[in-house]
Amino acid sequence: MRVLVGISGGVDSGVAITLLKKKGYEVVGLYMKMHRGVDHSQNLSRIEKLAQKVGFEYVVEDVEKEFEEEVYNYFIESYREGATPNPCAMCNIKIKFGIFLKFLQKYNCQLGATGHYVRNDGEFLYRAKDPKKDQSYFLFGIKKEHLPKLLFPLGNLTKEEVKEIARKEGLSQLAEQKESQDICFIPTTYIDTLRNHFNPDLPGGVFDSRGRKIGTHRGYPHYTIGQRRGFRIFKAHRPYYVVNIDPHRNRLIVGDKKELERRQIFLKGVNLFVEEKILEGVEVKVRYRSPLLPAVVKMETKTKGVVFLTHQPATGVAKGQACVFYRGDKLLGGGWIRGSR
Repeated sequence: MRVLVGISGGVDSGVAITLLKKKGYEVVGLYMKMHRGVDHSQNLSRIEKLAQKVGFEYVVEDVEKEFEEEVYNYFIESYREGATPNPCAMCNIKIKFGIFLKFLQKYNCQLGATGHYVRNDGEFLYRAKDPKKDQSYFLFGIKKEHLPKLLFPLGNLTKEEVKEIARKEGLSQLAEQKESQDICFIPTTYIDTLRNHFNPDLPGGVFDSRGRKIGTHRGYPHYTIGQRRGFRIFKAHRPYYVVNIDPHRNRLIVGDKKELERRQIFLKGVNLFVEEKILEGVEVKVRYRSPLLPAVVKMETKTKGVVFLTHQPATGVAKGQACVFYRGDKLLGGGWIRGSR
């Protein structure tokens, strides 16, 4: 069986390829050039060394145009519209498990694989063994029919176990390589990137929920829902949090912690791995690092739904982020947040 493996030049994809080779798969590494502002030479140099060490062929595909249209422009426009985008989830949907899978036939591969930390039984995705590295949240948009074609060799491993495998296989350079914690196409800060497209630094007013101006801010793209600092309140006797963003009037609406609470979340672009119209006994995440909250999800149409928080409200619910559903470790699906109350 030939497997097309998404490869970046990092330790995760390197160990994924090594494990697949040991299991007897014929491996083809695929490096996708995505954002044109990135210097690919260092990554390709590491991949060349890995290919010689482990023994596999690799190919390079230029997907810069698709990445710009589907991910980069989405990122910029989301901030322009006062939303908080999730480019990693969008990239997985559109590029890493969208365009990537189209290359299977081109390179005569029956399966695809990546170094994501997630488990797959061919019908469902499950949270990874390593809770700190679990990436299932970002993969809610993979189509169910693609799951039988996908392998995730790192799903049952912790990050430390992956690094230890790399060391034992003579890939110490990858094991000790510093991991990037930032968005891959942001060279400095996201605000610097936005400045190439519009002015995110236009000062505006801070208002309370009754419409009274109580402060000033430095430009609405600097803020997200739940943020407590970075804006000025004329007379602050208590903490204020961003509870809404009005991009058309360049306003922040702030309130106390209670005003952040949401009991209903409205979604679009929902992708489900189950046929249920009403999902009961589930837990949802409204951001990657947010806690799991008990909920019921009701589908309005095939791609739109409403999440009802059944025990405690959610906070920090931001338009543009993903809300993802679980039943135990099983990923049931998710969608993009379009509103809440």
